[in-house]
Amino acid sequence: MTIDVIRRPQKMAVMNVVWPASMLFGGLLWFGGYLRWGRTRSQNDEKTPMPVAVATGTNHCGAGCALGDLVAEWVAFLIPAVAVVFGWGWLFKDKMFAVWILDFILAFGLGIIFQYFAIAPMRGLNLHQGLIEALKADAASITSWQIGMYGAMALIQLLLFPALFGGRAPVNSPEFWFAMQWAMLLGFSTAYPVNWLLIHVGIKERM
Repeated sequence: MTIDVIRRPQKMAVMNVVWPASMLFGGLLWFGGYLRWGRTRSQNDEKTPMPVAVATGTNHCGAGCALGDLVAEWVAFLIPAVAVVFGWGWLFKDKMFAVWILDFILAFGLGIIFQYFAIAPMRGLNLHQGLIEALKADAASITSWQIGMYGAMALIQLLLFPALFGGRAPVNSPEFWFAMQWAMLLGFSTAYPVNWLLIHVGIKERM
């Protein structure tokens, strides 16, 4: 997909990052969606079916969440003291919950940055205005995505993996990232209706 995006740059520059990043959780299904609807097209974006426009907007939110979660999990794994800063040992007994705080901060920050680079050029906004509008457009979307992701990871790490394998999957295992991929898909599912509402009422731009 990255090669294809380089050859066919998106009209909205930030989508050149969003589409490849969405492959972290979407896999072949997302690649098929990109080939069908994501490539730069000549027709007006308003002709894009609403379900597709919402999925693209949710993807945009999810790319920031996926990258933020990826970075946070590895940083906390490689430098455990980072988890202490975010509550492990003094606020949470379980390291996983402390890391989720870092997950949210990075996912939220990257998601808002991605939204800024979508909304500011489109509306001709300055930095301050662009960040305010980006927060309005994506704060609820990012939060709903992370809630879905956390719910799935809690079920898998606290119930499914212990029942099947006798314990949780560590971050440096394929099983952990397989679980995270499914968690991201649940995050997409919980963020999708929120994005539909945001686009429908005009808070978030149709992509």
